[in-house]
Order: sequence, then structure tokens, then C-alpha cells
Amino acid sequence: MTSAPANLLAVRNLLLTHLNVDKNTVRSQDLEPAEVGIVGDTNHRGGYHCGSDRVVVRDYSVVESTRDSSGLTLDASALDVGLFSVSSGGATHNLRTFSTWFVSQCAADAADARDIREIIYSPDGTTVRRWDRLGKRTTGDSSHLFHTHFSFFRDSTKAGRDQTPLFRRYLTAIGLIAPPKPEPDMEQTDKLVRNTGSANRTVGDVLADLENLRNWLISPVNTTGLVAPPQANSPLQQMLTMARAWPALVAQVNALSNRDFTDEQEIVTGVLAGLPPEKIAEAIPPQIARDVADELSRRLTA
Repeated sequence: MTSAPANLLAVRNLLLTHLNVDKNTVRSQDLEPAEVGIVGDTNHRGGYHCGSDRVVVRDYSVVESTRDSSGLTLDASALDVGLFSVSSGGATHNLRTFSTWFVSQCAADAADARDIREIIYSPDGTTVRRWDRLGKRTTGDSSHLFHTHFSFFRDSTKAGRDQTPLFRRYLTAIGLIAPPKPEPDMEQTDKLVRNTGSANRTVGDVLADLENLRNWLISPVNTTGLVAPPQANSPLQQMLTMARAWPALVAQVNALSNRDFTDEQEIVTGVLAGLPPEKIAEAIPPQIARDVADELSRRLTA
């Protein structure tokens, strides 16, 4: 059976919360629960108030946009809002002004209105108009003199996309919801929220310390104009000196690591110098020994 999706139920609840009961405003006509509908009654066949079980052949709510055909489920994808009147912010707001405000947001392509496919409404209680994002139709039947119809692209309903921001923005614009408080500007004289060891420490103190640290790291000893600059032979200056020398030290270590410290000839000479002649003779293979003896004989008789 066609069902009401959670995201449109959230819109319904939001409207009823602020347009049905609010002791801080004076109303001549509240918005009643029966006037905010999502699922069509048994007479509905086709259209956004119906889910996949009740659409018809060539249903306009399915075939005119891939956003609808790809998002078709058992969920309805429409919302009806009935007559109401509320005084707030020094003005009277009713279904007519409500409808024209939403149409203006859709026509301006507001980011939070882009899931609305159409709005069927009456700006004056006499004529019925339709704002259609696809430009297919411009009017509707006379029942829309007494209620405003919103169609939402079915893919947004299938995805469960939150539709309350646009409606919350309307309620904020007419003064029924307080606007969010702006983030307070941070002053340099503001004290830090957390205790860092100094109860009177301020934002300006932190900024000054950061600036001084930057200056210390890049400034030589005895640079004038710094706040508490590092002094010669102080622990801080010694640390900074080591930090500045670090790149050169790393380069030297890298150069040494690439060198070959093995001198094979020196090793052989040292080993032979520590052995008596008979040990050397025993270690030499016979053929090599004969070759060495011949070479020595040749050198001695030359």
C-alpha cells in the first residue's frame, strides 16, 4: 500500500508544530492535522500522492522525469497544506502568502528547493496557478483554491532526503522560529576558556606568543624589536642553534653513509704481517706456491 515517507512526515510535523499550536502568537485560523496530507485518499489514482501500487499508465508523476521513474517506490511524494492564518512579526501570514513565498524560492532556484517538482496554489483565492519545474503545466483544478499542493521528485523521497530546511526557513522568515544565534566574534581581550596555568591569559596573549616564537625561530641572536628575544648561550638559543645546524648535520651523515670505508689491501697486509712464513706457506695452494716461487726466483736473478 502507498505509504507516507519519513522525510515528508517530518515536514508535516514541523508545520503542525508551529502553525497549529503556539501560545506566543495570535491566530484567526490554525492549521489542523487533517489539512496536511501526504497519501491520497481512495479516489486518487495516479499522481505524486500515490506510490507504485496506485500509479496509472503514462502517469505524469513517473514518466516526465527520470528523477521520478528512477525513484518510484510505494511511498507517496507529495504534500498538501490547507488554509491557515497567523499573525507574527507585525504581519499576517496565510496560505496565500505561504504559497507565493515558496514559489518565489523555487523560481529563484534556491538550493533547498530543488527537490520540488511543482507547486499548485492560488495566490488570491480566485485563480489557480501551477509552478512547474519542468514547464509542462501552468494551472490546476479548483480544489487548490483551498489548499496548496507540493510535488517532490520521487528520487528525493526514495533517498530520504531531508526536506525540512526550506520549510524551517519560511517559519524563520515570518518569525515563528528564532534564527540561529550567530557565532560570537572573538576578541583578543577574551580570556581563554580552558585554564593553561594562567587564569588571566587571553586570546591576545596566545597570538603574541605564537608571533614571538615565529620571530625567535627565524631571527639571529640580539635582533632588536623582538619581545624577550633569545639571548646568547641561553638554553633556548642553544636549542635554536642546534635546530639551525640540523640540516647540515643530516647532510654530513648522509654523505658518510654513502662512503665505502673498507680497504681490502690494508686488511690483507695486516693479516700477512701477523703470520710466520711457514704458516703463510701452508695456507698457499701447491700450484700457487710453485707460481710464487718461480716469480720470486725470477725477481732475485733479474
